[in-house]
Amino acid sequence: MNWGEKAQKRLSEIAQCSLDGPGVTRLPFTPEHRKASEQISQWMKSAGLNVSMDAAGTLIGRSDGNGPALLMGSHQDSVRHAGRYDGIMGVALSCLAVEQLRKSDQLPHFPIEVLAFADEEGVRFPTALLGPRALAGTVEAGIIDMMDKDGISIGQALREFGCEPEGIMNCRRCPKDVRAYLEVHIEQGPVLQNEGLALGTVTGICGIERNQISFRGQTGHPGTVPMESRRDALVSAATFIKSVNQDVPNALRATVGSLQVHPNVVNAIPDRVDLTLEIRALLDDDRAAFANMARDIGETIAKKHNTPFNMERTYVQSAVPCANWLLEKIAAATLLHQDRGIRLPSGATHDASAMSDLCDIGMLFVRCKDGLSHRPDEYASSEDMGKAINVIADCIASID
Repeated sequence: MNWGEKAQKRLSEIAQCSLDGPGVTRLPFTPEHRKASEQISQWMKSAGLNVSMDAAGTLIGRSDGNGPALLMGSHQDSVRHAGRYDGIMGVALSCLAVEQLRKSDQLPHFPIEVLAFADEEGVRFPTALLGPRALAGTVEAGIIDMMDKDGISIGQALREFGCEPEGIMNCRRCPKDVRAYLEVHIEQGPVLQNEGLALGTVTGICGIERNQISFRGQTGHPGTVPMESRRDALVSAATFIKSVNQDVPNALRATVGSLQVHPNVVNAIPDRVDLTLEIRALLDDDRAAFANMARDIGETIAKKHNTPFNMERTYVQSAVPCANWLLEKIAAATLLHQDRGIRLPSGATHDASAMSDLCDIGMLFVRCKDGLSHRPDEYASSEDMGKAINVIADCIASID
């Protein structure tokens, strides 16, 4: 059987469970989600799994067995106008890996669960990672009262979807009942393609911090204030942006993604600029060190141009390392299906990051064309997905 072609066919079919428009738009607890769940249920049943859904809307397929369970999966939801692989590919490939093991009579003695999480992206509601946080027991109090833009609460949406939202707090798993969590995902970047490799072993999920930054200057007439007398906040901000981009180490990512200029008119010197600086790194110490360096850069620029500077951290998420024992098993299985291996961090957050509060995690990346993701032309080949299915199956078979 060509497992990769089977995955491609399933992903093409489930991509039709979408709102109209380019690409895939599938939000949690909607008619599109319901149709997708029906297809995923069939994938799970084809793999011989018993299917259920928990109070957070996570679809669960579980095999028989004794002892702590190995959990696998990803999310079924998408951003707006997304591709057909992000998230849902991890569910499809996990089901096919279990089906392969069953057909070859290699299912392990312990239970396997494939999880299709309902809401990882956080597009519909002002929260994300609902399913894995419920399993890990880290879901926020009062989460079922959060509303979407139409005034529908998570609780109402879950109820209409056939779940009992009051039971979310009871979804928490006992760590001793869980062996680990394994997730396969498209890379969402170009490293694997640049290396000519189908698969990569993930070393961990980068920590993230976001900072709100401001420079304050003085406005004036652009035709009458001499250049040497100006306190131009935009010049300071531009110097800061250039400086932090020049000094970014290879293992770190820094992005200025939002910029507001005041008064933002053609005939006035800018007196205020607000911007954001997001920093991602696999090591929290590296992230903190770069943030401190950015602060020093900003203060130096502010002093030179007489444009007071402020930097305030507004969000932080710690880095999550993959468990070494599972990382090594994934890496060893990968070498059975390609001539060399590569290890790389995940700069994006995944369900695995929330699952790390429950158990050890491991991740396998699959090459995606040109590193594109969250857009309709996102693509992973049948051949690469077939290799990933084989690696997952071999990895499972190697676990005692």
